[in-house]
Amino acid sequence: MSVVPADVLPGGALAVEEPAACAAELGPRARLWPSLAAVYRAQLSRARVARIPLLFVATFQSVGIMILMRGVVDDGAEAQAVVAGSSVLVVAFVALNLLAQYFGQLRASGGLDHYATLPVPPAAVVLGAAGAYASFTVPGTVVTAVFGCVLFGLPLAHLWILMAVIPLAGAALAGLGAALGLLAPRPELATLLGQLGMSAALLLGVLPADRMPEVVRFTRDLLPSTYGVEAFARTFGPDPDWAFVLGDLAVCGVVGVVSLAVATWAYRRAAVR
Repeated sequence: MSVVPADVLPGGALAVEEPAACAAELGPRARLWPSLAAVYRAQLSRARVARIPLLFVATFQSVGIMILMRGVVDDGAEAQAVVAGSSVLVVAFVALNLLAQYFGQLRASGGLDHYATLPVPPAAVVLGAAGAYASFTVPGTVVTAVFGCVLFGLPLAHLWILMAVIPLAGAALAGLGAALGLLAPRPELATLLGQLGMSAALLLGVLPADRMPEVVRFTRDLLPSTYGVEAFARTFGPDPDWAFVLGDLAVCGVVGVVSLAVATWAYRRAAVR
């Protein structure tokens, strides 16, 4: 009986170890944009029924503020500030207030663990949720702007600027709201911070800046929604200065990138705890 070395046998130990040593390669990591689109669609379908009543409340609130201010402010620059501020307030109510509450509750209930197990980048979770919440602001913002223009006798010619104001101001406020919700240690504190942020957008955005003290004006300049309000208000004039409009929108865009980056970092920090 002859002895044959094991390494020459096709089914020998060494022949078996060779493919075992080469572990199967993992599938490619999920890319950002497909993951973002998937999270966006999921959030949009999830929040469609629950958020529509709140969007109605946000729109009704802004319309009511304009009706109250109609007998207080004069026509001209003050009316432009009221209409622009009330329109962006709808964005602040949803993108800042509701998103802070959502991420605060998600963190407290352990919902972040579900997203952490999914093969999606953290940025896709934050951007998808922020984009879904910001999308709900479009109808209410447009309705508020049209109603305000009719109420105060302002021109409707440049309302197309809302196509830039809503996403840029929405990104800045949504990133801020997500960061507040993820960094708050308790959901009640996240709700409080979201409410305070929306109140700041109401008081500093709707009221005419000319009637504010200098210290309050400085605080107003620190609020991201201010630049969306200024960009929209400048378009009501007979000859808008588009350089200033683009400058305000650029500030909104930069703040949006920074706030969403902070929110993504806060998501990573909260997900590993």
